[in-house]
Amino acid sequence: MASEKVVHITSQNFDSEIATYKGVVLVDFWAEWCGPCRMMGPVIDELANDYEGKAKISKLNVDEEHNIAIKFGITSIPTLIIFKDGNPVDKIIGAVPKSMLSSALEKALK
Repeated sequence: MASEKVVHITSQNFDSEIATYKGVVLVDFWAEWCGPCRMMGPVIDELANDYEGKAKISKLNVDEEHNIAIKFGITSIPTLIIFKDGNPVDKIIGAVPKSMLSSALEKALK
């Protein structure tokens, strides 16, 4: 079950949730049919709990929001981009351990 703390990004809320947001946001670019993306789901939920109040954890369905995916050069999924104050600062491609994402978030939070 998806965490209620995970923000679902759409073209309607992209600006307010990411582009003009002051702080750190992790965006998981994913699709329903993607096996590795589904494997990352529980990790994303855990990060949303771990970083509550420190960083925003979000998901963007590339099938529903392909224009945003194209804008950020998403060619394979899962791709996770960390934004700081609206700007991408890190990109991680593929299903990776939670520790790798935590390290990247901690770096962005400094």
